[in-house]
Amino acid sequence: MTRFLDLRYSPVGGGVAGVVGSYQGTSIADYAGLDQQRLLSDIRGRHVLIGTHGFNVNRADGIEHLSNWETLLQLSSPSVFIGVLWPGDSIWAQGLDYAEEPHVANETGEKLAAFLNITFTGAASISFASHSLGARVVLQTIAKLTLPVRRVILMAGAIDDNCLSSEFRALASKLKIEMISVLASKQDKVLSMLFPLGNLLGGIIAEGHPWWHAALGHSGPSTPRAVNFQPPFEIPSNWKFDHGDYLKSDPASPSISLPEDVPPDGTCEPGGGSDGWQEAFTAAFCSTRFR
Repeated sequence: MTRFLDLRYSPVGGGVAGVVGSYQGTSIADYAGLDQQRLLSDIRGRHVLIGTHGFNVNRADGIEHLSNWETLLQLSSPSVFIGVLWPGDSIWAQGLDYAEEPHVANETGEKLAAFLNITFTGAASISFASHSLGARVVLQTIAKLTLPVRRVILMAGAIDDNCLSSEFRALASKLKIEMISVLASKQDKVLSMLFPLGNLLGGIIAEGHPWWHAALGHSGPSTPRAVNFQPPFEIPSNWKFDHGDYLKSDPASPSISLPEDVPPDGTCEPGGGSDGWQEAFTAAFCSTRFR
């Protein structure tokens, strides 16, 4: 049963909660409080992978998608997965870059970091995985974290492609994060269309302007790249990997064995084309990079 840190004020929309809640469950139907001492016991001496969703995801969907994804992870012992729920569905339609969503994500990261700094000191290590705008939640959390971070995996990052060399350049050091991985897709329609629109809404005229940037999850990190960045990162174009494919929750997902990394362009899809191979691939990739 997946453990969660909940920073939502409301099940749908709403702001960031004033207090981080600890819960467990696999769906909204069995979502229940998790005793703080139980949480501390569950993480003590373990390598913790903290994973979060992106924008336009309410509490019920966040629980469903992250719980399903946990069943596909292949984490070596002693490890534990913790999901993070945050109100990325509050105002997402205004654009992904220069509207209001970054403020919500930043506030979430700051409150999550304060909680982790106090309660997760007993963990053997802390790592993060994110989807979409969850990249900003994770990076802002790490920016405020006093604890070292072992692994970071940013999938379909809805954040500027130069974030690791500009806004979060202090994190591009092995002293802060041991290793950073990215999953990106040129077939991501959301990031190819809405992300430049977000830049436009922020007052940027067009591509080529010095302040215009593509999304991390569309083109990967801009160069020069951080010393702690581990390639490869670009999903084969023939897989037609779209924004919603990373954390899908199909009824039955195929088993994709480790190690699993990003193969060259033109490689056949894993899983034999069965439903659920996309989230099985991202889980296998993150499991490989987590080790």
